[in-house]
Amino acid sequence: MATVFVPSLMQNLTGGKTRVQVSGATVRQVINNLDSEYPGMKARLVEDNRVKPNISVAVDGEVTPMGMLEKVGEDSEVHFLPAIGGGA
Repeated sequence: MATVFVPSLMQNLTGGKTRVQVSGATVRQVINNLDSEYPGMKARLVEDNRVKPNISVAVDGEVTPMGMLEKVGEDSEVHFLPAIGGGA
């Protein structure tokens, strides 16, 4: 199962856990399984069947442009990160 690192603002949904084990072969499956185990996670991560625009997904240390379609391995690490923007 993949290890999902839970953002601090979502740890209230996981009972304070900072990381959880979740099955899934894609980010979409991981999010759906995460929401089954910890209701409310999908609402925080997904909008219009896509990862919210203010969130980036990193699988095994690589931020992915594939979003929900990105493949996830059995031993993958998945991070949901607030997207960083701005600057001059």
